[in-house]
Amino acid sequence: MLNPEYPNFEKKSLDDLELTLSEPIKKINIRGKKKEFFTKVGKILSIILPIEPNTSSLNQQFNALWLSPDEWLVYFNEENNNVYNNLFNEISRLNFGSIVDVSNQWICINIKGKKTFDLLSSGSPFNFNNFKNTKNSVTQTLLNHTDVIIHHTEINEINLFVRRSFSEDLWLWIKDSARFI
Repeated sequence: MLNPEYPNFEKKSLDDLELTLSEPIKKINIRGKKKEFFTKVGKILSIILPIEPNTSSLNQQFNALWLSPDEWLVYFNEENNNVYNNLFNEISRLNFGSIVDVSNQWICINIKGKKTFDLLSSGSPFNFNNFKNTKNSVTQTLLNHTDVIIHHTEINEINLFVRRSFSEDLWLWIKDSARFI
């Protein structure tokens, strides 16, 4: 198993913004449509996957983000592979759906503070007016020409998922742009 090195992002606090790297966390991409798929995911994660576009569901351990009608990103803090192994054995092996560990593909950056959505608006074509008032909403958009997934976790707090290969560039852009907000 790979032992990934995460980018070396120092925690950054500005006037009304706090930027931190939220790693390591486990990220699993799950896909499926069958009734058995939803039943098995619900039993293993104790969560009902969101079926409404741009929404999420969560419990004390797991966050499930809607990505498309048959695709979700589930992320959580867990060092061992028990959850992944259970999902894989109960869903992928039985051809009810697809389970892929994407922990090494995506980096999670937590941004919180009063100016969170001002920062995002400065580099994204997405209109955050309704998004910022809706806790647990999700969007896939561009930020500084980079594909990102944004999960609105709390008022003025988001988890931003970016592909590892673009993470350092986006981190530098975020730090630089935050100084001018």
